[in-house]
Amino acid sequence: MKPTDAKQRLIGAMIDALQRRGLHGSGLTELLAAADAPKGVLYHHFPGGKTELAVAAIEVTIARLCDSMEASLAASGDPGAALMVWINGAQKRLDASHYERGCPLATIALETTADDVAIRAALARGFAALRERIAAGLIKAGYDAASAHATAALILAAYEGGLLQARVDGTPEPMALVSAALLTYLKLQRPKEPDHE
Repeated sequence: MKPTDAKQRLIGAMIDALQRRGLHGSGLTELLAAADAPKGVLYHHFPGGKTELAVAAIEVTIARLCDSMEASLAASGDPGAALMVWINGAQKRLDASHYERGCPLATIALETTADDVAIRAALARGFAALRERIAAGLIKAGYDAASAHATAALILAAYEGGLLQARVDGTPEPMALVSAALLTYLKLQRPKEPDHE
């Protein structure tokens, strides 16, 4: 069922387009048809056109990913378990799409040039927010701040890379390898419990 709000339909259509074909592989006419919205509605809500709509799609995607990570962390309290829930959810969505719908962030990030200032800025803010959410969960679990931030960067890079490879391969194996490697790494880096003698 499509949202009744034209602005949300446009954002949803852009997210779907980014996942499937990227920014430059998606035409404006196609986006408008998918959103069931006339051109005037696009420019009413997004005066900057396709670029402004892409930025909104990035922001919504980041908010969803952050919320998903927060929910996973809140449910388990264990960063490793939360990470697996997060990664497995992404893998299930990729599999359900028959490996056609990748991460919209990676897709658009790979397409951008230095001229795409607004899009790159939105991506930079988004990736920073995701790293911060992951790092906060690690710190709460006892990791020191420097280690938590470095580990968060590694986790996000591995997550994006694993999704990209799984999409290209058309199999879950790259994500399974990433999951296993990250779990091993987190276990090795886990803060030691204090000795109670």
